[in-house]
Amino acid sequence: MPSSAGLPEVAALCATAFSVGAIHTVLGPDHYVPFAALARAGGWSTGRTMLVTAACGLAHVGSSVVIGLAGLALGVAVLTLEGLEAVRGDVAGWLLVGFGLAYLVWGLVRAARSSARRAPHSHAHAHADGTVHPHGHTHAIAHLHHEPAAAVSTPWALFLVFAFGPCEPLIPLLMYPAARASPLAVIAVVVAFTVATVATMMVAVAVLRSGTTLVPPTPLRRYAHALAGLAVLACGILVKVGL
Repeated sequence: MPSSAGLPEVAALCATAFSVGAIHTVLGPDHYVPFAALARAGGWSTGRTMLVTAACGLAHVGSSVVIGLAGLALGVAVLTLEGLEAVRGDVAGWLLVGFGLAYLVWGLVRAARSSARRAPHSHAHAHADGTVHPHGHTHAIAHLHHEPAAAVSTPWALFLVFAFGPCEPLIPLLMYPAARASPLAVIAVVVAFTVATVATMMVAVAVLRSGTTLVPPTPLRRYAHALAGLAVLACGILVKVGL
């Protein structure tokens, strides 16, 4: 293996890594739809949304980088690493499906409880002339605070899913060619791919989140968590069918 590579070769590898990282992210709605949906449902601030997105993006790329570097150091065949990444991708897909389904059920239960709290109650009211009128009252106490358990566990669940999710093109298309060039080329490729992936995730989430904030509140607002769970579930299914 050559000990060094020319600047044009490294630049070409980095440009390819950046392009592949951005395209890979844009073509995978599971990279940004769950964050935008859960941020909207949970009322996350912009800062928290971006922090969770960036952390999950780094975990997503970082796990594949660790496996790729270990494979390079041990001389493991690229086909073996691709098989390992395929297994990880299968696990990540099922985790996303399970998380989305669980969140959907929780959201439906939460919406049902909210509806019960807002159910109208009626009672009779007697006037001075002896007439009695029934009156209906709706106790519209909006229990819209966010349960601490859900608020804490949701970002960690996403982090776990993305830590298992592999970056399929990183190892076979980028790290091995870079390794044949030089160790510095490997570092440059990893940095370019990571920046492209995380930045694209954050931009896509920011755009989607801005779009959802333009939607005015509706009577379906209490189903926001259920709809977010449905969106995550749909992304998980898309991952499982290979889209």
